[in-house]
Amino acid sequence: MEIEQYLKPGTVNSEYAPFMWGSHIRKNVTKNFPDLDGVHIAIIGVGEARNSNGNDGCAAAPDKVRENLYKLSYIQNVVVADLGNIVPGNTPKDTYVALEFVCAELLDRKIIPVIIGGSQDLTYSMYTAYQRLQQTVNIVCADSKIDLGEIHSELDSETYISKILQYQPSLLFNYSHIGYQTHFVNPEEVETIKKMFFDTYRLGQIQTNLEEAEPIVRNADILSFDISAIRKSDAPGTLHATPNGLYGEEACQIFRYAGMSDKLSSIGIFEVNPLFDDREQTSALAAQMIWYFMDGFANRKSDFPGTEKKDYLKYRVTMKSGDHEIVFYKSTKTDRWWMEVPYRVGAKSKYERHHMVPCSYEDYELACTEEMPDRWWQAYQKLS
Repeated sequence: MEIEQYLKPGTVNSEYAPFMWGSHIRKNVTKNFPDLDGVHIAIIGVGEARNSNGNDGCAAAPDKVRENLYKLSYIQNVVVADLGNIVPGNTPKDTYVALEFVCAELLDRKIIPVIIGGSQDLTYSMYTAYQRLQQTVNIVCADSKIDLGEIHSELDSETYISKILQYQPSLLFNYSHIGYQTHFVNPEEVETIKKMFFDTYRLGQIQTNLEEAEPIVRNADILSFDISAIRKSDAPGTLHATPNGLYGEEACQIFRYAGMSDKLSSIGIFEVNPLFDDREQTSALAAQMIWYFMDGFANRKSDFPGTEKKDYLKYRVTMKSGDHEIVFYKSTKTDRWWMEVPYRVGAKSKYERHHMVPCSYEDYELACTEEMPDRWWQAYQKLS
């Protein structure tokens, strides 16, 4: 079964300057589906908004975002295909199934799907696509709220996280939520996530030191970004826009971090609604975020620990209690840090992808003061 049957060409102009992406992206056009050989990144529009809880206009976002993306400058050494838009199913569930199949096929081919939504419940299909790979995954979500919802509610844009947590067999190793605003969130939701040894980071924590978002994103397989995580002045084009949030340039930096991660293999931008937009400001910002993701991809260094030992500095820190020794690795290529977390004997195949935890120099400094880094302890609880 080929993925072409689930996709239709997007609506874009036909002429672009030679330096623009529109002159270089392999496009899905009538009777000519793009060749996927050698492709690194595949763009997929999904105009599904029936479970968006009022943000219905986000169904029109894919073509608006790609139109702005095509006008941005071309990045060498990154081969991109635009596969067009998923054909909407008779029901949202049909669309979920189609997106899951397309993402799974691309992941099998080591191609990164970049999803332009549509509503954020589509993250669920991005997640279930990994069942074919038979590996556990990490998800990072950026949103002003935490979309847990009621445990028995139907899948929609405000409950998809609980549906991911309930999915069996579970594929989820870690979930991190960045940029939530405390005044929008039920404290019980935060406690629920923490009890599962997952991570939550308030907007203020991210903005105080944006570089601390880098190891969070570097640990992800999936990045799901709700455009409402960005303040209304920078991204007015969504029903859920609010006065506070990330700045546009901070969102672009997070996407560049994601692109540079050797681990990240799928990404999505959701809830952009052209009906609420101001002169396509939000669609243009979403396009720029994707551009920075591709720029980060072009600068991947393949520095995950375990390749050439000469490319790393190794540090050992023993906790005062003597119960734990934390081994840190620092890449001499990029100055990025990891922590090695032990796992139980016999669990190598299941946890091999997760025992090297991305961290920051601040985590190393914390360990040197006899304080256990939260990232290490949370991973240890899940691995032991």
